[in-house]
Amino acid sequence: MDPHRLLVFREIARAGSIGGAARALGWTQPAVSQHLRALERQAGLPLVVRRPRGVRLTEAGEVLLRHADAIATRLHAASDDLAALAELRSGTVRLAAFPSASATLVPAAIELLAARHPDLDVRLREAEPPEAFDLLRSGAVDVVLAFAHAGAPPPDEPGLTRLPLGTDPVRLVLPRTRPGPVADLAELATERWIAGCERCTAYLVQACADAGFVPDVRHGTDDYVVAQALVARGLGVALLPQLALAAFHHPDVVVQDVPTLRPRTLHLFHYREADQIPAVRAAVRALRDLQPGAATASAPSPAQ
Repeated sequence: MDPHRLLVFREIARAGSIGGAARALGWTQPAVSQHLRALERQAGLPLVVRRPRGVRLTEAGEVLLRHADAIATRLHAASDDLAALAELRSGTVRLAAFPSASATLVPAAIELLAARHPDLDVRLREAEPPEAFDLLRSGAVDVVLAFAHAGAPPPDEPGLTRLPLGTDPVRLVLPRTRPGPVADLAELATERWIAGCERCTAYLVQACADAGFVPDVRHGTDDYVVAQALVARGLGVALLPQLALAAFHHPDVVVQDVPTLRPRTLHLFHYREADQIPAVRAAVRALRDLQPGAATASAPSPAQ
């Protein structure tokens, strides 16, 4: 049966007449009568008994009215649910982000979202590409926050929208016991180095090559806490992004800016169609409103 005609029939039953239903719907009386006749043909039974001053429901009409009421209730509930999503009174957005952003930028964005839209449910998955993009393609997350080091192109995923999110400076991390500032990486050509993920290691090797040497990489870890612990013990030196240093700063390391170290770039990714989802739009807006520096403003500045 046509659910639209069921709702027209419900108006007839509520009004007690075809004319009353026509006035309630803003239709003509013949149009309402046409829908009623079509519904009776579909039902195979008369639904109303026409009287001089209105209509009376038949037994079949009474049965069908209960179903029409149920349909109207469900449609009203659906309308309320959709309105809640559109007005961000409900909804879920799922983010995937790399570790240092998960510890700094994302919590700040979630806090901002909670202030703007208290009923929005935000969920975080910590993941590096390519795992983060696998999660996006599988539908497990809605938005991916990723980075690209200077000299390397940002990830290019077909069908995705990429939005720039600013830069994250890369800084030199040294043991506190090492004397004097470093003006150029070439001064560290004989040092032992601590490398990170595959992309971070490639950045380290290229930065050292630009300074005229090949780094002696002794340790490899994706964990910025472990990297700083190794540096603090004098077991090597490292390059770490500012977001990682804002998330954790070991008291026995010093951090220096080196002019030749170019920052990494941050990017948001989501499917183009997700632009139409209010919860995703709100999350993207919160992340873009928070420049990377805003997420680290409350963190202690690394010692110079």
